[in-house]
Parts: sequence; structure tokens; C-alpha cells
Amino acid sequence: MDVRLMTLDSGNREVDAAAVDALASALRGRVLDETTPGYDEARTIWNAMIDRRPGLIVECAGAADVIEAVRFAVAHGLLVAVRGGGHNIAGNAVCDGGLVIDLSRMKSVRVDPAAGRAWVEPGVTLAELDKETQAFGLAVPTGINSTTGVAGLTLGGGFGWITRKFGLTIDNLLSVDVVTAEGRLVRANDTENPDLFWALRGGGGNFGIVTAFEFQLHALGPQVLAGLVVHPFDDAAGLLKDYRRIVDTAPDDLTCWVVMRQAPPLPFLPAEWHGREVLVLAMCYGGDVAAGEGATAELRSLGHPLADVVGPTPFIGWQAAFDPLLAPGARNYWKSHDLTRLSDEAIDVLTAAIGELPGPECEIFIGHVGGAAGRVAVERTAFPQRHAHFVMNVHARWREPSEDPTCVGWARKLWAAAAPHAAGTAYVNFMPGDEGDRVAAAYGPNYHRLAEIKRRYDPANLFRMNQNILPV
Repeated sequence: MDVRLMTLDSGNREVDAAAVDALASALRGRVLDETTPGYDEARTIWNAMIDRRPGLIVECAGAADVIEAVRFAVAHGLLVAVRGGGHNIAGNAVCDGGLVIDLSRMKSVRVDPAAGRAWVEPGVTLAELDKETQAFGLAVPTGINSTTGVAGLTLGGGFGWITRKFGLTIDNLLSVDVVTAEGRLVRANDTENPDLFWALRGGGGNFGIVTAFEFQLHALGPQVLAGLVVHPFDDAAGLLKDYRRIVDTAPDDLTCWVVMRQAPPLPFLPAEWHGREVLVLAMCYGGDVAAGEGATAELRSLGHPLADVVGPTPFIGWQAAFDPLLAPGARNYWKSHDLTRLSDEAIDVLTAAIGELPGPECEIFIGHVGGAAGRVAVERTAFPQRHAHFVMNVHARWREPSEDPTCVGWARKLWAAAAPHAAGTAYVNFMPGDEGDRVAAAYGPNYHRLAEIKRRYDPANLFRMNQNILPV
């Protein structure tokens, strides 16, 4: 049966059944349409706000399948979305009516401990990468939630618990294999296609489909000193000012994030605090555990905490500590700012917003960055936010569609109030699908070069389901 598919110019095209059958026969993976068992599962992504129905889904088993899918899309002028292995808050991993190139089954991880290298396919999650690398006491600096996909995280920059010690994920990326908009597989690194390699380190999925990542590994763990210190929210303003002072001179081994929300029913919290507003200091020390006790002491001495559960813990376990708060199936809307400093005015905005929380799963993160990541020149990679010491993420999360206006409105109001105190750039992986007009500002001084590279590698803007950089 012929298939009607969405085209790049927002029209529709009938693609005959013979062409679809020829694509399917060329693959190791499979082609799904809405009549195929498993179609609904394949089109469902982490953010439940996204409910789209692709015309076709190509579940790729390897780079050859990706090449075939891209060539098929180009031959028929189809709208394309690319799905990796993780969250994709904006929902760009799936499109209505077009072709989804699904990489989530490409799960290979190969570690060479002697060379300190790992080769990773694009369907791999942080948990899967960590399990392979930590078997050798090694790690790639990635994010803070183990169900995140390595591919999307990396292409947007990538920061987490050990970024201050080892740099961003892209600072540890040595090479990529990438399928271009022409359907060619090329290698990109500092000497081969260096302009493409530069753009892929922070430029998102705009320039091609990465089918393999080569990372530098670092010795870490298997245990780190990590955990939570939970405070009553009434103390938040003073705690944040003390936090700002302490982390300003923190060693690179130490990272401390702030979470502000209603307390979930954590077993180490008194039951009477469940559901009440709290401020959480979430910290990880990536060096010697004994040294970490000293490095975290001042942070842990602040105020009158309800609980302090910082201690030696497996790094793999710490990477998964926030997974229950970010499980699939909820509706999510995020707004983010980069902050060069946590000013008194910004603190006032943030603390006021917690008094207006629209639901028990809504929260504000303050990500602590800088360190090694901040000592890389702005022009070294496409990722421009090297001077940001903090990343603010307003995370609205809820269950019922009827709550959309309230929760989205809360996030937007807080974002607007914080804007005068922010740097102007943004972490593209935290941007929702309605912020296309913010992309140029997010990349700051690197945007023009990105647009020029986009023109050379994807002049027709085939790869547009992303935080899109328009070809010059």
C-alpha cells in the first residue's frame, strides 16, 4: 500500500509501496508504519506532551541503515526527525507525517582501557555507558540522569557531576562517524573535516546523524563521595548566598547543584516534611573520598539540615539517583538561563517562584559548572557558554493536560523574571520546542560560523527537527 508522507516544504507526497519495500529490504533493522505492531511504542518519547504520528519509522541497526534512510528521505523530499536514546525535552525526536530515523537500538559500547578510549553508538544511555566504563574504573563526563541519551547530550554540549574536573562531554570527544545530508558516511575530528567536528561539538543535530562517538576516558571511582543535604526552604535565601560564596572557590573535584521543590517521600526525611518546600544541596566529589570529606565540610555545615546523606557511594548509583524524579510518562516543559553569577536579584526571583509552585513535581535546578569546562576558549567548540558558572533550569512537570496552562505559565513567568540577571545564552539541550527564535542568542558569537557550516553540509536544511540553525 502506498504511503502519504510529509515533505520538507510542508506538503504531502505519495510514496509507492515498492519504494518502501525496497527500503525495508536494504536494512538490517525494520520499517514501521501505523499498521505495524510496535508503532505506538516506537513513536512514544519521554515527554508525554509530545504526541505525534510519523508516516514511517526506520529502526536502524547500524550506520548502513542510517545511510539508506537518509538517501530515501532525500530522494522523496521528506521531513525527517532523528531519535537517539534519551529524553529530548523539545520533542524533535519525532515528527507528524514524516520519516523518523530511530537510532535507539544502536547500543554498542566498546572500551579500550589501555588506550583510555570508548566507542559509543547513538542509542546508548548514560547508564549503559557508565556500566561499561566503570568496569575498568573509567568514565566519560556526561550528565546527571542515567536515562539520558549519550548522543543528544553530547551534541548539545553535555555537563554533569564531573564536568568541573574533566570538562564538558564535547571536550572529551575525539572523533565521530557522521552521515551527512548527502547520505555519505564521513569521519570528523581535529584533522579530518575539522569544521564539521567543530560544529558537532555543541551544534546539536543540525549537521548530520552521528553513528559513532569516540571519547577520551578518565580514571574515576568506582566510588565517589556524593549525596544530598536537605534544608527547610525558609532558609533558602541565606543558604544560596553562602552556597554562592563557597562554590566560587571550590576545587574542580567538587560539584554542588541546588534543587528547590516540594520534598518527595524520601525515606531519610521525616514524614511531616513530605510535600513541603525544601532546598537540596546535591554534591559529588570526584577525587579521593577522604579528601572529599574536607572539601564538602563547609557546605554540609550550613544551616540546620533536615538530612545529610552524603557519603561514599558507587558512581553508577549516584548517576541514577535522580532517575525516579525524571521517569517517562509525565508532561514536561523547561526554561533555562546561563548565569555568570548567582546575584542577589536572581536569588530573590528564584526563591519567590518556589512560593508559587504549581505542582509537586515542579522544581528549579541550579547546575554548578565552570572548572575545567570554563577554561576552554569560546571559539574552540560550537558550545559558547564557557563563562557561565551556573545553569538555571526551570523544570515544570505534571500529569494532566488540563494543567498545561498553569505549569507552562509558571515556567515562563519565572524565566522572564530571571532574564535581566542572566548571561543571554542558553544550554540548547534544556530549550523547549517553542524557542526557535532564541537559537541565535543561545550560540552567541559562534552562531554565524555555525550557519555557514550548515550551508555547506546541509543547504536544504534536511536536519531541521532540532534547535535549528538556518543555513546562511
